[in-house]
Amino acid sequence: MLKSIGILLIAAIILWIEVPPLLEKKYKKELLVFAILLAIAVGLSITLGFGKSIPNPFDLLTFVFKPLNDVIALLLK
Repeated sequence: MLKSIGILLIAAIILWIEVPPLLEKKYKKELLVFAILLAIAVGLSITLGFGKSIPNPFDLLTFVFKPLNDVIALLLK
């Protein structure tokens, strides 16, 4: 629990430092991308803080492209 509070405090500090210049320059799209990436990072960090494992993105690519690879291998035989 303490780790997640620390992560949220660090994220709040990052927001406090980074958001005002983006708002002053009216960078709305950049602010949206920044917020999405920060939310993903905070979520992953809290997940790791609780000791849970995060799936490897390569596993998703393998799941998607393995059937395609099998079809191509059968066609080339």
